[in-house]
Amino acid sequence: MTTLSDFSATTIAGEERTLGEYAGQVVLVVNTASKCGFTSQYAGLEQLYSDLKDEGFVVLGFPCNQFRGQEPGSDDEIAEFCQVNYGVSFPMFAKVDVNGSTAHPLFEWLKDETTGVLGSRVKWNFTKWLVGRDGTVIRRYAPNVEPADLADDVRAALTADAA
Repeated sequence: MTTLSDFSATTIAGEERTLGEYAGQVVLVVNTASKCGFTSQYAGLEQLYSDLKDEGFVVLGFPCNQFRGQEPGSDDEIAEFCQVNYGVSFPMFAKVDVNGSTAHPLFEWLKDETTGVLGSRVKWNFTKWLVGRDGTVIRRYAPNVEPADLADDVRAALTADAA
C-alpha cells in the first residue's frame, strides 16, 4: 500500500527531502498560492500548525502556479512572502504542478486516494489533504474550508492514530 512516506519533494530552499521524515505525524498537505483569494489562509494554517505541532501535527505547503498564475514568483520570493506576511514556520516546498502530465507524483497519489464528489482534479489553490500517522489519506478539503475548521478533524486524527 502506498503511503506519504513513499514520496519525496524538493524544499523551497532547494533540498531534496523524503516525506518519510513525517512518518508518525498527522500531516496536512496544501497546495498554496501567494496571489489568491484564499492566500490569507496562510495565517490560519500557521496558527493550526503552531497550536498542534507539539502533538505530532505538521502542515506541508506546496506552491502551485496552475490556477490563473496566482503563484508567479520564484521559490525564494515565495519563501520571503510567506515569512514576511504570515510568519510561516511550517515546511514549504518548491513550486509544483498538481494537475496534468507534469503533476508531482505526491499530488497524483493524493487525487487518486480522494476521488469522488470533487472528482480527481485539483480545482483550485488551497485544496487540503489530511494524512494520518500511518501515512494514509483521511480526507480532502475544498479550498474554501478555513484551516480553523479542520482543527477538530486534526485532533481526532492525532487521538485516533496515537491509540
